[in-house]
Amino acid sequence: MEYRLTDFLPTTKKELELRGWDEVDVILFSADAYVDHPSFGAAVIGRTLEAAGYRVAIVPQPDWHGDYRDFKKLGKPRLFFGIAPGCMDSMVNKYTANRRLRSEDAYSPDGRHDLRPEYPTIVYSQILRQLFPDVPIVLGGIEASLRRLSHYDYWQDRLRPSILCDAPADLLVYGMGEKPMLEIAAKLSATNDGIADIPHDIPQTAYLTTDTTPQPSDIVLHSHEECLRNKRSQAENFRHIEEQSNILHAQRIIQPLQDINKRGTSIKHDTRSGFVVVNPPYPPMTTQELDASFDLPYTRLPHPKYKGKRIPAYEMIKFSVNIHRGCFGGCAFCTISAHQGKFISCRSKESILREVRQVTQMDGFKGYLSDLGGPSANMYGMEGRNKNVCEKCRRPSCIHPQICLNLNTNHSKLLDIYHAVDALPNIKKSFIGSGVRYDLLLHRGKDEQTNRAAQEYTRELIIHHVSGRLKVAPEHTSEHVLTLMRKPSFQQFYDFKRIFDRINNEEGLRQQIIPYFISSHPGCTEADMAQLANLTRKMGYRLEQVQDFTPTPMTVSTEMYYTGYNPYTLEPVYTAHTQQEKLAQRDYFFWYKNTPNSHHPHANSRTEPHRQEPQESKRRRNRRHR
Repeated sequence: MEYRLTDFLPTTKKELELRGWDEVDVILFSADAYVDHPSFGAAVIGRTLEAAGYRVAIVPQPDWHGDYRDFKKLGKPRLFFGIAPGCMDSMVNKYTANRRLRSEDAYSPDGRHDLRPEYPTIVYSQILRQLFPDVPIVLGGIEASLRRLSHYDYWQDRLRPSILCDAPADLLVYGMGEKPMLEIAAKLSATNDGIADIPHDIPQTAYLTTDTTPQPSDIVLHSHEECLRNKRSQAENFRHIEEQSNILHAQRIIQPLQDINKRGTSIKHDTRSGFVVVNPPYPPMTTQELDASFDLPYTRLPHPKYKGKRIPAYEMIKFSVNIHRGCFGGCAFCTISAHQGKFISCRSKESILREVRQVTQMDGFKGYLSDLGGPSANMYGMEGRNKNVCEKCRRPSCIHPQICLNLNTNHSKLLDIYHAVDALPNIKKSFIGSGVRYDLLLHRGKDEQTNRAAQEYTRELIIHHVSGRLKVAPEHTSEHVLTLMRKPSFQQFYDFKRIFDRINNEEGLRQQIIPYFISSHPGCTEADMAQLANLTRKMGYRLEQVQDFTPTPMTVSTEMYYTGYNPYTLEPVYTAHTQQEKLAQRDYFFWYKNTPNSHHPHANSRTEPHRQEPQESKRRRNRRHR
């Protein structure tokens, strides 16, 4: 299908003129290339505001050097500037766990590294505040969302305060931003008196203030300065932060700060103390609300300015369809629950089929969907049977340490989606590229219909939806490490692999099951890695889909890495910190690559670690941080 330039949100003065606009309401500055697709945050927010009647422009990857012409070219918006730092955290996007530069920036044309700064949220907002001191600035995206309170920064190896202390913005939107952004725009549009009227009562936002009165229902955290003095205080804070991100009726969170007037914030008062206030989130989106977001008039294409250039992340997902939001797995190292929450919001079958039909009309589509999934592939349609139980629940995971008895794990709705998609004309096969939770497939409860649906789904998945290799994530073999990761026992991987091999034999298929593993996770020792190497070698694996643990803001694993404590028990946790320790653990993955002068206490010789990240590890990293 052919699209005109005006089918995209405008990015230049010329494109504004083509629409007959002499002013815009909102200008979004994005650190990613502009891809008009529902997997790219700036496009989602832009289309959402557009659908509500606002004039929206996007400035993708502005040049932050020199005279700042990219920041000035569209002038002042009527309402506010929005900053969308990217689908992934900028530092995870740029550097490996070993702090080496990645081979490419997946969200930039031709994978170029020089089109985004480190911490674009901070860089962009400081420039905009300098150029337009009276225009409101609103932060959003994964980078700001996961840095809304005190957080450990692995790349600087220090505890940093809320990003609002360094990025002089007026409001921070955390999580998936459609609802708060619409309310911000509506309230500013109603007054249109500028910065003095920035609303601070909007759910799912955070802000700095010099004066607040905690209410009895508020959670007051240890101050940032106390956390600097005492790492245990940071661990104690994090338990509250994670719990409030994953309950239906959250409380307001307040964290005291000192010296905020020295941090380049937007606060004008002469003061040496203040507070970060985090308002509770909106309820999970309904099916109707989620459909409305996905049904917006996306072209599903990169902006025409990138013609002839490859955007790696887009190439990965261009023929895929996301069918739900949220993940109740609660994996300790994953950021999804902190950003999307644990409650599943599902699209309707009709909305999914509309998007699949649109994909089938795209240039280059040959009948194969690369993924029909979500944060976890097989959580679609799953929720608590008794909503009253969910209303009171504080567990960060619905399936660890065991699957909640109240959770409806029936795969029937998902099977219905698969069957409906596969029945469409022009669909030869739909693959499942998202991670599959095999603990949900192995679970046997009291409801026999649910048990049968899990068995049917397993068989359907293996026979019809695997592109030769099924990727699953046991993550480790050591029970105590898996407990800290909030992952099921490795015995379940054995059990699932037996089912996988049996069905392949029955159907005459020659497919592989490919496990993912992590080294250097908190709690993991070299002895644990030696066990992992030994067990997987006996199973016939030469591991490729592996990664070293990377501490990212706002995960339980990162808090254990930085503080040395488990936030939920406050017991000490050992973690490999030095480069030598981390590489020594990673080397166990590659026992089959013999090198001389080994000093490992392992049956096979030590190897040099892989420097190039495997392609499937890139897919997995991108899914976790989008």
